Order: sequence, then C-alpha cells, then structure tokens
Amino acid sequence: KKIINVLLIIYVVYQAIKAVQVLIDYMVERALKKDKQAGSKQIIGLIGKISKGILWALGGLMILSNLGINVTSLVAGLGVGGIAIALAVQNILGDLFSSFAILFDKPFVPGDFIIIGTHKGTVEKIGIKTTRIRSVNGEEIVISNKELTSARIQNFQKLKERRAVINFGVTYETPTSKVKKIPKMIKQIIKNEKDAKFDRAHFSKFDDSALTFEVIYFVKSDEYAKYMDINQKILLKIKTEFEKEKIDMAYPTQTIYMAKE
Repeated sequence: KKIINVLLIIYVVYQAIKAVQVLIDYMVERALKKDKQAGSKQIIGLIGKISKGILWALGGLMILSNLGINVTSLVAGLGVGGIAIALAVQNILGDLFSSFAILFDKPFVPGDFIIIGTHKGTVEKIGIKTTRIRSVNGEEIVISNKELTSARIQNFQKLKERRAVINFGVTYETPTSKVKKIPKMIKQIIKNEKDAKFDRAHFSKFDDSALTFEVIYFVKSDEYAKYMDINQKILLKIKTEFEKEKIDMAYPTQTIYMAKE
C-alpha cells in the first residue's frame, strides 16, 4: 500500500509539473511573439529553462520528502553549495541579471544609436552576457551588460527633434542699423524652412574681433543626416542674405592704432 501511495504521489507531482511546464511554454512563446529581437529570444528562452529547472527540483524534493527522506539537511547543503557556486560565478551572474534588467526595462533595443561614456554607435545585439555595438568608425564594441546597467546611456533613437546652435560674428564696422536687422533676418530664414522650428536669435556679446550672435532652433526629425542637411541649408541662406545686405562675417583680426607725437 505504501508503494502504491508513493507511486500515486510521484504520478500527481509529475502531472502537476507537466501542467506548469505547459503554462511556462505558453508564456515563453507569447513573450517571444511580442519581442522578436535575437538577444531577447535568448534571454526569454533562458528564463524558461531556469523556471523549468527550479520546478523539477521542487518536484524532486516533494517526492523525496514523501519517501521519508529528510530533505531539510539536503536543502541546507544545497544552499551552502549554491552560495559557493554563486560566489565563484558572481561576475557571470551579474551580467545575466543585468541582461534581464535590459530585457524588461528596455533602455535601448537593437537598432538604437546610443552613447556610453566615450563610446557611441548602433546597438546590434543584446546577448546574455554582453551587448554588441557598431561604432560610427565601423568597429564592433563589446560591453558587458553589468557595465551598461550601471552607466549613463544617451539614447538618440528616442529623440523626436534635434536642437541646433549657431554662433557667428560680424565685423565691428557693421552699422548698428544692420546689426539690429540680423536677428529678424535669421528668424525669417528659419521660419521659411518647414522642417525647422525657430527658438531665438540674439546679439550675444562683444568679442575681441567680432560682434557675436547666437541662434537656436530645432530640426523636426530624429535623423542625423536630415538634421545636417537642414542646418546646411540655413547656413547657406544666412550667407546669401548677408552678401545681399553687404554684411561682412568676422574672422580673427587685430587692429593696431599708432599715435603721432
């Protein structure tokens, strides 16, 4: 009778584990359909395998307990062994848990252009231990996930518009009437550009060899190439208008005045 009871318990535990496994497989499959990135697939698959491993371990302990084996000392021993293993592989585990954090928090995804410290480039792959970035110079940068989760990351993919700042100077010989016209002239040039949004234009300071102006506007695009195209168009229009108005751009010069005795 005792053997029948044990076999019955083993059967019930086995069926329960199989049922929970079906649920885990369903959740993993659903997560994979939502997130089709290669790195995420690896991490989601790993989570599924770890969950199943824990499930089978718990089921085994339940069976051993019903067989009359004292599992308390076994669990204690496993706990001490687990701590020893964890200390030995703490760097790997740190990267693994960091990859989980990146997966769920999504500070960036493959295809995003990011800057981390002195490194910048496009994210190509988020792996279990490392993330691979293709730099602007073409080389591949491999950074540990642990380092990424503790670093300040600038993600330009989520940028909706780009801020542009233009500083230029005109000569001190420029008449005050024309100096007053320059901010309005710049404002009109930027407003005529449909993908640009004017912010401000001011005569900002007296420099050593120029009357300096500061102009700020926004480009309504997250594409860097488009930002540069619009910036170039605006700069060329400013140069053209200055030539029409006979306003001279300043460059570093030095004037020496000599007094006659």
